[in-house]
Amino acid sequence: MAPNVEISIPTTTISDTASPYTIYNITLRLPLRSYTVQKRYSDFAAFHDALVTQAGSPPPVALPGKTWFSNTVKNPTLREERRQGLEKYLRVINEAEDPRWRNTSAWRSFLNLPSTATGSNGTTASKLHAAITEPGAGGAPITDPTLWLDCYRDMKAHLHDARLHLTRRDQATTPQKQHESSAQAKSCLVKAGVAIGALEEGLKNIGDKSGGWGGGGLGDGEIRRRKDLLANARKEKDGLENLHNAMVTKSRLDTAVASAQEKEALVGAKKPRSGRVLGKETDRTRELDNQGVLQLQKQTMEEQDLNIEELRKIVARQKELGIAINNELEIQNELLQLADEDVVRVQRKVEIGKKRVGKLS
Repeated sequence: MAPNVEISIPTTTISDTASPYTIYNITLRLPLRSYTVQKRYSDFAAFHDALVTQAGSPPPVALPGKTWFSNTVKNPTLREERRQGLEKYLRVINEAEDPRWRNTSAWRSFLNLPSTATGSNGTTASKLHAAITEPGAGGAPITDPTLWLDCYRDMKAHLHDARLHLTRRDQATTPQKQHESSAQAKSCLVKAGVAIGALEEGLKNIGDKSGGWGGGGLGDGEIRRRKDLLANARKEKDGLENLHNAMVTKSRLDTAVASAQEKEALVGAKKPRSGRVLGKETDRTRELDNQGVLQLQKQTMEEQDLNIEELRKIVARQKELGIAINNELEIQNELLQLADEDVVRVQRKVEIGKKRVGKLS
């Protein structure tokens, strides 16, 4: 039975590299999402060889042949013919009664499909991801690079949902809606945290493996890229958790203040209130308690003291430069006076010499 995946190549593009080539945009529609994979013809050729090797026989339809006397970049007609041929090539494999080609790792890696998309083991992708990402499920560790990417998308979806729930909580007008949104955001953050742990462990397992095209191994560059993705995801999760905790703390403070106001109204007491006034906060102090505001004030004052000290040093330096310039000007004036006196003395001697010459003549 054919898998529940729709494959098409609706468009092609030309690369902007020094030696341009044709890129075929493969669109895949799965039950829960759609995405696009970009491949060039050489990728198809390597994929075909790996598919034949792993399946033990060629696919039902042949791969469109390579042309030697024409180029798809400069020939739109040939480019369209090859696009149709490659689309037919993938569709025939996808819809074939014999699933041997779809069960290979080359097929999953080439199309970036999760391991369960082929339907070879009767377990749905959602169940497998739940076994990996839900606490206490005891699922098997991630060892497939393609499945790792699929689980990473699920983790990012949990973070996205958590952000949406926090936004709804901030916009909620009743305590019940705030509590519901807070609980949903917390659940998404817990799932994302467990998923990040599973992905980190899976990345270690994948890094220890080695393999060729379509195998379980990854290069050092790809391992580093995925580590960076996980580091950014963990920072995002920590930020959302801090935001969630701040919202919960502020809600408790608001509830306590409201209760105190109601008590005051009931007993008729009109004692002057002291301390912070909620609702008149800045972006830096809104999520801090009184101790945090005090610490922030001390830090701000220390920064101001440092700035003043730097300004004092700059002013002192300018003063030193001004004094040095004044001293230099005084020395130059003295030199000019000496030069002026020498000029007057020489001028007098010249006049005396002229008079003597006149007497001799």
